[in-house]
Amino acid sequence: AFGDLRFYGRENAENRGITRFYSRAYGSEYARSDHFAIHLEDNKQLKSLYLDAEKEDGYLRDQSVFGDGISIEDTMGVIVKYRNKAIMTYSLNAYMPWEGFRVNFNGSNGRIEVDICESSYVNAGGDHQDEGKLVYKKIIVHPMFGKPYEVDIEEKEGGHGGGDPELLNDLFGVPAEDRFKRAASHMEGAYSVLTGIAANISIRTGLPVKVADLVKFKIAR
Repeated sequence: AFGDLRFYGRENAENRGITRFYSRAYGSEYARSDHFAIHLEDNKQLKSLYLDAEKEDGYLRDQSVFGDGISIEDTMGVIVKYRNKAIMTYSLNAYMPWEGFRVNFNGSNGRIEVDICESSYVNAGGDHQDEGKLVYKKIIVHPMFGKPYEVDIEEKEGGHGGGDPELLNDLFGVPAEDRFKRAASHMEGAYSVLTGIAANISIRTGLPVKVADLVKFKIAR
């Protein structure tokens, strides 16, 4: 894995000629001209959820992404090999002018391309319910030795293409039949987190990392 802080953080901002900095947006005049700033006081829901709750948890939601102490990678490339010999290549750029993802599956019967663009309620200053709301979506199937075709995607209400209500119902309601076996257990969640941990170790050491060497699971996978 490779990763670095290439856009955010004070040093990167200074290299681009930025000279005015602030620690948090609330109460800062500099933040008013910063497109990356979150103005909690301008959004009733964000204000009640974060600004008014600071005395309870001390969490400052509107800190500057170009302030001191920013260290997490905003640019990353990872290659993952699984036990079943599948290989995943992962690329992250956390500062692009659009929010979404592209996923491609290559297999013995062809290729599937998924292209999703989502809205960001914070940057748009909109309702919290619009977080992850779809802007456009597309699935194209490329059969081996066949003509590619686009697959119709069922439109559902709710964030992340209708996935949020399904997830909340699965956790807190009466789970519906999951014929595609989409629901992940705590084990899948743990493996996902460990993949990220392994990537961070690889970035730091420059060496490949085996997830099996990080944690010993009692349940065989």
